[in-house]
Amino acid sequence: MAQAQMTETGSDDGNGDGRQGTRIRRLWDHLRTDRGIWRRGIVLAVLAVLLGLLMALHESVPNRIGNLGSLLETFLPWLGVPAVLLLVLALVRRSATALIALLVPLVVWVNLFGGLLSDKTAAGGEDDLTVATHNVNASNADPSGTAREIAVAGADVLALQELKASAVPTYERLLEPTYKYHAVVGTVGLWSKFPMSGVRTVDIRLGWKRAMRATVTTPDGPLAVYVAHLPSVRVKLRAGFTARERDRSADALGAAIAHEKQSRVVLLADANGTMNDRALTAVTSQMRSTQGAVGSGFGFSWPASFPMARIDQIMVKGVKPVSSWTLPKTGSDHLPIAARLQLTGE
Repeated sequence: MAQAQMTETGSDDGNGDGRQGTRIRRLWDHLRTDRGIWRRGIVLAVLAVLLGLLMALHESVPNRIGNLGSLLETFLPWLGVPAVLLLVLALVRRSATALIALLVPLVVWVNLFGGLLSDKTAAGGEDDLTVATHNVNASNADPSGTAREIAVAGADVLALQELKASAVPTYERLLEPTYKYHAVVGTVGLWSKFPMSGVRTVDIRLGWKRAMRATVTTPDGPLAVYVAHLPSVRVKLRAGFTARERDRSADALGAAIAHEKQSRVVLLADANGTMNDRALTAVTSQMRSTQGAVGSGFGFSWPASFPMARIDQIMVKGVKPVSSWTLPKTGSDHLPIAARLQLTGE
């Protein structure tokens, strides 16, 4: 009986393997004889190639009409979504032509953003400086809660943007136990555990104060810290992506940083634009994004309810970034972001 049972089991396995092999052969024979596999999906193939070209040549999309180039670059990573949809449709249509054409957007997307998918965080040391920045939202209904949440985030230097005048005393009172030094200029502020000096307004051509600069005297020496809130952009039906004020302010901020005398510089900003946005070139051409250099993932910070873009930025010059991450949601429509920096050895 035992021998019969073993024989029966072996026969089942053999039949199973045989059936599986038969199915594979049938599928291969079907694909090999299906002449329509190359004719189907021509439209999908064309769309795939066009999508790939759009991603590869995004810098060629003009800004003259509605700032479409900057709008595209702000949400450029999300062009991977239509590529996935095209892949699904190509599989449904069983189109070899479309599948091969999809290699174009796939290769371009991986070339542009593949590096962001890996965790580039490096091992830090006890002497690393932790910085954070947060647009707290002038319409924040709970500034006290926001202040408490960011106070325990562990940053040595903290920048806040969109500070409403009536809420400033709340932030000052609740952050004072953690930060001995602070300065507020217009609607931006800087809090530090280390002494600050040289606090001044940075003119970003707005007519009101939304940027500042200070020297933070860290245990490893002086560090120039810029805090900025570039003008908001709007997507309008008739005007498109209106960003003229933002672009002009970015140029002014870039000029100020270019003339900075300190060799080590950190920018903590709500830039209202991503690192891909050509309009921020005056700044991004001379500074490194901590998220791009040592972050894990895209680090999207806005909107907080469903982050789709990283418009809040920590950028450095003459400083070695160690790690970069997004902090938990507060009462703002932005997520706070943070980074650890090594001020020696860059």
